[in-house]
Amino acid sequence: MKYLHTMVRVSDLDASLDFYCNKLGLRELRRMENNAGKYTLVFLAAPGDDSAQLELTFNWDAEDYGEARNFGHLAYAVDNIYETCRKLMDGGVTINRPPRDGRMAFVRSPDNISIELLQREGSLPVQEPWASMQNVGHW
Repeated sequence: MKYLHTMVRVSDLDASLDFYCNKLGLRELRRMENNAGKYTLVFLAAPGDDSAQLELTFNWDAEDYGEARNFGHLAYAVDNIYETCRKLMDGGVTINRPPRDGRMAFVRSPDNISIELLQREGSLPVQEPWASMQNVGHW
């Protein structure tokens, strides 16, 4: 058995691709459009790791997915959690759980999918402004 991908439904494909690719740093591997089913599938992966993929499913007919918490979250290891969070903040993304410990942070996609960011290989030394930042919302 081999893990293939995780699927999340998105309500705005352009906003989701901007978040996942331009801000979070994933890259698009392939795209499939199904005119009969009225949906688009976009497969993404972290640079250098095509084995763990994220499938964005965009149904052309509008639907409100709400904030279904039963999904849980996506998790990605990053080389520098502070730089990653700074880049996301500079791109307008709210850091819901700042990396106060130098190890873990949470953000949310445009569709409120929780994304956990973990510092690769342990924790970085605690530093400001992250150490003093409060949580925002939930994740």
